[in-house]
Amino acid sequence: MTTAALLPVYTVVPFVVILLGIAVLPLAAPRWWESNRNKLLVSIVLGLPVLVLYLVREPSALVHMAEEYASFIVLLAALYVISGGILMRGDLLATPRVNSTFLAIGSVLASFIGTTGASMLLVRALLQTNRERARVTHTVIFFIFLVSNIGGMLTPLGDPPLFLGYLQGVPFGWTFRLWPHWLLMVGVLLVTYFVWDTLLYTREPLAALRRDRARVEPLRVRGALNGLGLAGVVLAVAFLGAPAREAVLVALAAASLWRTPREIRRANGFTASPIVEVAVVFFGIFLTMIPALELLRLRGGELGVRAPWQFFWATGALSSFLDNAPTYLTFLALGQGLGLAREVVDVPHTILAAISVGAVAMGANSYIGNAPNFMVKSIAEEQGVRMPSFFGYMLYSGVVLLPLFAVVTLIFFR
Repeated sequence: MTTAALLPVYTVVPFVVILLGIAVLPLAAPRWWESNRNKLLVSIVLGLPVLVLYLVREPSALVHMAEEYASFIVLLAALYVISGGILMRGDLLATPRVNSTFLAIGSVLASFIGTTGASMLLVRALLQTNRERARVTHTVIFFIFLVSNIGGMLTPLGDPPLFLGYLQGVPFGWTFRLWPHWLLMVGVLLVTYFVWDTLLYTREPLAALRRDRARVEPLRVRGALNGLGLAGVVLAVAFLGAPAREAVLVALAAASLWRTPREIRRANGFTASPIVEVAVVFFGIFLTMIPALELLRLRGGELGVRAPWQFFWATGALSSFLDNAPTYLTFLALGQGLGLAREVVDVPHTILAAISVGAVAMGANSYIGNAPNFMVKSIAEEQGVRMPSFFGYMLYSGVVLLPLFAVVTLIFFR
């Protein structure tokens, strides 16, 4: 009898609790949750019972999960450090065409330097470009939709769940299969934004438009050498396996820290806190999800989720409010437990596509669906942009994104 067969269902409670904590504590106890020490405390308290359980029953599962955790954190840290060494500043004309170009470029970059990297690279330049305009909120919201979420769909570098899939055995190039989904969503959102911004641009005060034309500054990029570092990350992930991959990523991040002038990182607001936060939170997630994944592989067929559209919406719904990386792994394990066609990592291509698109795209449904969402919101508010409340943002996502996801379902997952 396997370990999974012996596990009672209540062993998934720590996993459920930590995911609920990630969703609820930033809203219910924001000051307490701000401390990375408190996040680490939650991870240790909830992860300890699983650690003890698997030390006794199956230590090899802990070793395997530790290797995946290390690879995951090293990649995110390398992307964060290297992209944080690139400073983009300027004040272009804040026209609908310029703003749409920002969003389009970010939607492409997100797949290659990650949604966090692309968001942090572009958001300040976009806000500076629009600082003279009276209506900016919609631009930030579409930035979150496109750059912080949907844009990161084409490579395992784009969004954490896709990299976890890569570590599970999904080929590096497999995510390029998602280009029709990416193109449809990005195209529809860019057209929607352009029309929306054009309408609002015509209502801008004349004084604001005159200030915008008078304060144009050319776009400048400092720390461009870090672009070579980002290219190195792409090549390392595509062509190297562990541990050589991780060694190269650490070396590239160290070189970026060494060679990038400190004033560039200060201007970017670069600190170690965000990546430390990711590390301590995912320490608990990776530990507590071990029994959940095993039980899903063994008994997932009992949940009744079998069709691609069901995987798309179930994965997406949870990714809207819980972290999309463990959600991706949860539903991948569920798909593997159904005994369907074993086309890629023991699931059909359509099932894996539904899980991948749901996890990446529906992270845009709320501020807590993906890590960059709150970062962009905070930076925008620092710059004087009035952002909607938690539920106010969801009104935007409900009106704009849910109909789009319904179209995606009908075209790709029925």
